Amino acid sequence: MLDNSPRARTPRGELPDRRDDVSRACVVVLDACGAGELPDAREYGDTGANTLAHLARAARGLRLPTLQRLGLGSILPLEGVPPAGAPVLHGRLHALGPGKDSTAGHWELMGVVQERPFPTYPRGFPPEVVDLVVGVSGREVICNLPYNGIAAIDDFGARHLETGALIVYTSQDSVLQIAAHEQLVEPGELYSVCETVRASLPTAHAVGRVIARPFAGAPGSFARTDGRRDYATAPPRRSYLNELQDNGVPVHTVGKVGQLFAGSGVDVQHPGPTNATALHATTALLQTLERGFVFTNLIETDQVYGHRHDVDGFHRALREIDAFVGRWLELLEPRDLLVLTADHGCDVTMPHTDHTREHAPLLAVFDGHSSARHDGPLSDVGASVLNWLTGRETSALPGQPFTRDRSLVG
Repeated sequence: MLDNSPRARTPRGELPDRRDDVSRACVVVLDACGAGELPDAREYGDTGANTLAHLARAARGLRLPTLQRLGLGSILPLEGVPPAGAPVLHGRLHALGPGKDSTAGHWELMGVVQERPFPTYPRGFPPEVVDLVVGVSGREVICNLPYNGIAAIDDFGARHLETGALIVYTSQDSVLQIAAHEQLVEPGELYSVCETVRASLPTAHAVGRVIARPFAGAPGSFARTDGRRDYATAPPRRSYLNELQDNGVPVHTVGKVGQLFAGSGVDVQHPGPTNATALHATTALLQTLERGFVFTNLIETDQVYGHRHDVDGFHRALREIDAFVGRWLELLEPRDLLVLTADHGCDVTMPHTDHTREHAPLLAVFDGHSSARHDGPLSDVGASVLNWLTGRETSALPGQPFTRDRSLVG
């Protein structure tokens, strides 16, 4: 448990509710850890997807003692993770809108549902988008195809160094990714190009994210650096993050979350380019933050292992997360809420390497949780955070709090 020593004041005003003690909430997104296909998965080419279950089978059983105790195996059958005897609140969450990428998933967790999907480019970007990148950067473009990110720099990196042309690629998701060697194009220049492209894309081609992908190394040993930056389109409407701010709750994000919301509703963004960085940053916030909301993304189960179908690496990342969750449980105060969930899937057994249209698992730790099961939309998470931290609800956003009638107990 945390000590009761004085802590630094948070960047916003006092909470306008009837609490005067510590009140915090932390939502941690295990990126791409899907929990079974959604009813419309077939429309996305993802029939039968089940990231966690198929990973467990491929790994011949997962070893996740803390998540097992919380009830991960009570959500769905998982080899190596039996149901818990006394789970926390647990269940599966589903999307209300289209899409299966990080932007759609994180937005929905905070109550922003897309009416229509972002544009995607299965044959590469049209001339008007390519011309925009060329005009902004003063460099030619190579690749311009849906491509695995690691393969893109492996296959086009040498040509990039020879010609100076930017490696532009996409995926099944709505992303425009621009990769450049940091010795040829300084990261600051790459960021400037991506930021300008983001601001200049015509409405018809307003992709969900423009992503800067600096890399380093020599041909045959290229590697992406930790300098990735996501330039997302701004949410089209208010989110639970904005509601929290309006109620005086400081909002901290860890990892790419703040970038996915284009900074809207965010007070402080903490970097988390790797799981290690994000895990330690989240731990530090739980050790020092007096009150407020922490929204964390753990990226490696998606970016490093999911897209590469690396079963052992995926399992290793989950085991590291499991150990940190054990530490976080020791840091929780009675007035704290901890939610573990996901944004989409990335099934390591599928014939493609893209995201998969899946449910997200839900584990919620808070006083009064009992061992109930809760299945509902992703936006129930944002509704629960607002309810927990302020005692309020709003009809302006989707979602129903699973913390209702429990948020002011004790």
